[in-house]
Formats: sequence, structure tokens, C-alpha cells
Amino acid sequence: MASSSPPAPTSRPAVVGLFGPTASGKTAVAGVLRDRVGAVVISADSAALYGGLPVLTAAPDYPTALVGIVPLTEEVSVGEYQARAHSAVDGALSAGELPVVVGGTGLYFRAAIASLALPPPAAEGRRAHWQQEYDRLGAEGAHALLVERDPAAASRVHANDRKRVVRALELAEAGGTLAPEENTLWDAPTRHPTLVAALDVPADELDRRIRERVHAMVERGVVDEAQRAWGQPLSPTARKVLGLEQFATLPLDLAVAEVEQATRRLARYQRKWLRRMPDVVTLDATRPAEDIADEIVALAGARERLPRH
Repeated sequence: MASSSPPAPTSRPAVVGLFGPTASGKTAVAGVLRDRVGAVVISADSAALYGGLPVLTAAPDYPTALVGIVPLTEEVSVGEYQARAHSAVDGALSAGELPVVVGGTGLYFRAAIASLALPPPAAEGRRAHWQQEYDRLGAEGAHALLVERDPAAASRVHANDRKRVVRALELAEAGGTLAPEENTLWDAPTRHPTLVAALDVPADELDRRIRERVHAMVERGVVDEAQRAWGQPLSPTARKVLGLEQFATLPLDLAVAEVEQATRRLARYQRKWLRRMPDVVTLDATRPAEDIADEIVALAGARERLPRH
């Protein structure tokens, strides 16, 4: 598999973004960059934000910003993550360090390297209000109300899609919209000159790595970890961490099978995100992490600070 890249940047990038599907080797490559050029590694993974789940979220064994910092009782929004990520990136740059943003959650990755115009957060209690209104008015009645309040959003949402109709009504009330005129998710420029490198692994190899990762989690005690967490009060976003409910509540064989399947689906979704990202350098990730890091160092023009071992 050959690496592919757009034209070389005319100036040295200030930030490196490392994206790829689950089990593509991002953590290992970022660890080499951390050792080799003194990079500050910043996570762009929604699950890794939560503390208490290092095995389940495959938390790095080296210091990484935005890992394990949110209690399982708290909600996490993209807007809150974006503010934290921008602070971490800017802090690294101020210290003369190379920020390496590492992610598998596409929206969080883009939020870290760009300035996304994100919809306003829900006011306390308003989501429950609109859920009750949807149920009271019925699907067609709630959608008709949305047509009155936000016709553009209504044209994109089916009346039977309760979750999106509720969110659209909630946004309309807060002065936002589910159908912005500009899609800054893909069009927004990066905040700093950024080299975005994506790790590409053939599907069959990725499936093999996912299988090995899930079984390694079991050996490292993921069941006990998940059961401890599941017995605590959990926020809605924490409950959605992939594998948490399965390992906490299902027989082991069934949990392993379901987590493997869900992780494969996630990996394919992440590959779709990759295809939509602009100006990406695609790197062959079937090679050792050291070789991939060599290529990133060369592309970024980063100066090595430590001798190779």
C-alpha cells in the first residue's frame, strides 16, 4: 500500500493532526512522535475524555492531554471539548512544542484543529420539554411546528425522526438551526497551519487488529472495569461509550462478539469521515510505528530532539 499526499506545504506546519480508524495504530505513532520530537499529544476521542475507563477506551500509557479528565457523571458536548482542545493546542505552541492532535472521533478531531460554528447547547430542561411536546402533538404535529419555526431544518428532517425533530425545535428556540447556511464542519480552515496525516489499513487487517484489541481488553480486566463504572450514576453520554454496557451486563462471549461487531462498524464510519476531510496525507499504516513517524517528521519538517533507538 502506497502513501499518498497533496502537494507539500509551503511552510512548516505548526500542528500535526493524526487521524485514523480504531486500531489503526494512532496511539503508537503518536507515542513515537512524543519521544522523538518532544510532541505534546492531544486526544480527539470522545470516549477517552472520561476517567475510570482506561482499558475500555484504550488510553495511552504516556501523558496525553484531554484523556481521563471528565467524571462519568458529567455530560460532554463538542463545544466544551473544542474549548479545551484549543487551549491545549495553543498552550503547546506557546511553550514552543509541537501539538499532535490524535483522533478517531471525526467531529472532535475537526473541532480540535478548526473553529467550528457549533449549535448552542440545550438550555436546562428544554430537551425534556420538546420531547414531551413531540409526544403530545404527535409526529406530524411536531413537524408542522418545526415548519413554522425553522422551515430549512424541517425540510431535512422526517417527521418520524423524533430525536432530530426534538433537537431542531430545541435549536430553533435557542436561536440556532439544524440547517446552517454554511457547513463549517468541512469548510472551516484550520486555526494554525496543520499537517493532517491519516493512517490507512486494509479492511481485513483492521478487522484482525480489532479482534486482537478486544481480546487484549478482556485480558487486562475490562469486565471488572466496566462493571464498576456501570454501577455508578452515569451521564447519557458516558452510557454510550462503546463496550461499556456490553462488558458490564452481558455474558463474556456475547459481550466480546457484540463489541467486536460494533467496533468494526465504528471503524468503517471513521473511514468515511476520512474520505471527507480536506488536504489529508494518507499513510500506509501496515508498517511499524517508527517508520510512519519518520514519514510524518519528514513531512512536518520537525527537528528530532532525541536519538533513535
